[in-house]
Amino acid sequence: MDKKLYDLMDWPEIEAVVYSECRHPLDILGQHITPDGLLFQAFKPGAVGVKVVLTGKNKTYDMEQVDEAGYFALLIPGKRRVAYELIVDYGDGNSQQLPDTYSLKVQILESELERFNAGINYELYNVLGAHPMEVDGVKGVHFAVWAPNAWRVSVVGDFNSWDGRTHQMQFIDKYGVYELFIPGVKPLDIYKYELKYKGGMIGLKADPYAFYSELRPNNASIVYDIEKYVWTDGDWLESRELNKNKPMSIYELHLGSFMKPDDGREFYNYRELAPLVIKYVKEMGYTHVELMPIMEHPFDGSWGYQVTGYYAPTSRYGTPDDFRYFVDLLHCSGIGVILDWVPAHFPKDAFGLARFDGTALYEHLDPRQGEHPEWGTYIYNYGRPQVRNFLIANALFWAKEYHADGLRMDAVASMLYLDYGKKNGEWIANMYGGNENLEAVEFFKQLNAVYKKKNKASMLIAEESTAWPMVTGEIKDGSLGFDYKWNMGWMNDFLDFMSADPLFRKGRYGELTFSMIYAYSEDFILVISHDEVVHGKASMINKMPEADLDEKFSDLRAAYGFMYTHPGKKLLFMGQDFGQFNEWWEEKSLDWDELSKERNQKLHRYMKDLNALYRKEPALYELDYNPDGFEWINNISADECIVSYIRRAKNGDELLVVVSFTPVLREKYKIGVPNAGEYKEIFNSNAKKYGGTGKLNSRVKVSEESECDNRKNSIHITIPPLGICIFRRVEEIVDEQKPENTKKTKKQL
Repeated sequence: MDKKLYDLMDWPEIEAVVYSECRHPLDILGQHITPDGLLFQAFKPGAVGVKVVLTGKNKTYDMEQVDEAGYFALLIPGKRRVAYELIVDYGDGNSQQLPDTYSLKVQILESELERFNAGINYELYNVLGAHPMEVDGVKGVHFAVWAPNAWRVSVVGDFNSWDGRTHQMQFIDKYGVYELFIPGVKPLDIYKYELKYKGGMIGLKADPYAFYSELRPNNASIVYDIEKYVWTDGDWLESRELNKNKPMSIYELHLGSFMKPDDGREFYNYRELAPLVIKYVKEMGYTHVELMPIMEHPFDGSWGYQVTGYYAPTSRYGTPDDFRYFVDLLHCSGIGVILDWVPAHFPKDAFGLARFDGTALYEHLDPRQGEHPEWGTYIYNYGRPQVRNFLIANALFWAKEYHADGLRMDAVASMLYLDYGKKNGEWIANMYGGNENLEAVEFFKQLNAVYKKKNKASMLIAEESTAWPMVTGEIKDGSLGFDYKWNMGWMNDFLDFMSADPLFRKGRYGELTFSMIYAYSEDFILVISHDEVVHGKASMINKMPEADLDEKFSDLRAAYGFMYTHPGKKLLFMGQDFGQFNEWWEEKSLDWDELSKERNQKLHRYMKDLNALYRKEPALYELDYNPDGFEWINNISADECIVSYIRRAKNGDELLVVVSFTPVLREKYKIGVPNAGEYKEIFNSNAKKYGGTGKLNSRVKVSEESECDNRKNSIHITIPPLGICIFRRVEEIVDEQKPENTKKTKKQL
């Protein structure tokens, strides 16, 4: 070896490269200006020879092999950097000419990493992860990953035979980030990060910021260009608003089991699912769909609630652009899309976030802080700015890149309480000795504040099952800042009431009325979700305790009628609106064949008409979160299990609602009314078209000045067994066009 070349060799660093323990390969590999000329160094394991081609001068030089592991070096005259490529000869006629990875020094802007360290880089997904780009005229992919405690990180994939020695990444010490631009890598190439931990162990990790992943059981990340899709939903985005005075009826669905293809495939593609979902949701009159998590997850039985790919729509149903198409088409059809989102915990799969760089990076090290014993998952460390940044940027990612109309945050209670699901000795109190997770509280406030600032028309919904105060509302007033909260209290009480034999419901009557005591403490969504119709809990129709099928369906119609006339927005899980008898199972399609049965058909029509009524009548939604929108007429008739109440619109229009939860027909039943006038029935669950007996209030009911329910005026009505009837007050007006005409017309107040 030439003495000058030998003297320029940094042998300890060369050894680090050869043993794949180099944290700063850009400092030694590639092209470097020295006092003796231009020094080129390359590490190509398995190569028998390497040449340097000066592309601008059409000159070629043989590199000298200075280490048998595949380390090559070359010294040529020169004082300026030159454009060059490498010809790598692997023997047997197998050679490649390509730009040198380590000659293209793409550094992430320090300002981006400063913001990441502070937890405020809200488009961090544009910095970390895999991004196709062009550098100095060379096409490739830039990779970056946060792994501050790893001894070495490499990018591995089919493009380098999964050899961790080949593409060792450059470490940016101050920020704990590894990065590297690799020429020739392209969209749809498969990759992972190979990490050498302190102590010498090797781990293979999927990219936390990957936009696309392999189909399970494979779990590698896939390079994907998310900049190419052309959206067509501009009108929807322009017109949508976060207006709580509007109706919101949400159809919750699991994409994989909504419908199954009959051609032997496991799933429909997102593009195939879009028209199927649209047709059904439009027919039924729902305003939104809520998708159980579509972020990548390894285990179907988790339903998506144990996420490993937070930035990747699951490949079960297609590509990221396929999912964009799904959202786009729903928006163009006037349907909002809410996504379930899981920032509460993550699984322990070896390829995921768990012990990512050999340490508890995303989670707490102490299992009393960092593990959910009931779920077998890890808990995020919300006190670490980079972890908060990962999650907040992810929420913003789905709103910006996939046009989500809202995120429903799963398991909020588990985040708020340090002792959630834990026994004594399994948790650590906060600095004040309490069980509140103060770091999670601050995370919620930061998330909600930033999300609302950047997405004024997209909502954040909390699934919070406790009495934690002020989950919804303005952060400046002390709230966590959510737009809506699932009303789990109402759901539990109501389903417990409905599961009782009608003969004994009077003993649980308080469960029916209690929700109105706290109805205005939060901005609630009434929910009957997937959790209530799975794992032995029975489907909604089978929760109804009656043995007689006709009574079962009548009871369920009454239940849904009560839900839709109770203050709060609505959510119903798929299959429950046509009375599916089987519990939901993620591996099986909904039992659509049940719609061939008359009872199911009639319930289906009932739900369609109930949604239409709900969307048509402002009294049922305009004042959901204002006490002026609801007034009890009677909430003390426990023996009869009857409730009656008024729903009111902003302009004063009123609907009178009467619901009976016993199988008794009551004729000429006296009901107090708030105002004198005539009351016309506009909806009755006992109509024959819905499967009832047809005992309706076909004639207008004229109030009498006769006290009832502490009201001066009352009417006599027929209350159907296990049913709901809804009345609108009307008045008589003389036709002003023909004052001599004594004929009267009806006008809605």
